Amino acid sequence: MVDEAPISGTEAGGGAPRSVLFLCGMNSVRSPMAEQLARRVLPRSVFVASAGVRRGERDPFVDAVLAEAGMSLGDREPHQFDELEDAYFDLIVTLSPQAHHAALELTRSLAVDVEYWPMPDPTGIAGTREQILSAYRDLRDRLDQRIRQRFGANAG
Repeated sequence: MVDEAPISGTEAGGGAPRSVLFLCGMNSVRSPMAEQLARRVLPRSVFVASAGVRRGERDPFVDAVLAEAGMSLGDREPHQFDELEDAYFDLIVTLSPQAHHAALELTRSLAVDVEYWPMPDPTGIAGTREQILSAYRDLRDRLDQRIRQRFGANAG
């Protein structure tokens, strides 16, 4: 099932999924940020992870904007989807076109829901440090809003 429209937790078939994967291109910005934000909203019983189609490098701007919101990636490093120990998830949320196409291809024969949440990539922003941080904050806030919209009714 592919869903590109905004949905609420109740429209997604009732209860919270047991496992959620956030997938983007390199697991450097969008997906690790979404993972941390979702951990704040979802019950601890829900397994939340993130990965990239390819493995990227850790982005210090992600650390900065998460710290502003009282969160941290800790010593976490980027992961590649095909390196995950357990690749079965109830829900895969894709955050970039490349990730969405890869998820559809990889899950063709699996019973998994795939939702596409297109999110801006702040890594292409040029300018002052504050302008760049502003783009990362915008992404953080968009992800937070979408996660709360999607999972808020199921939050524990």
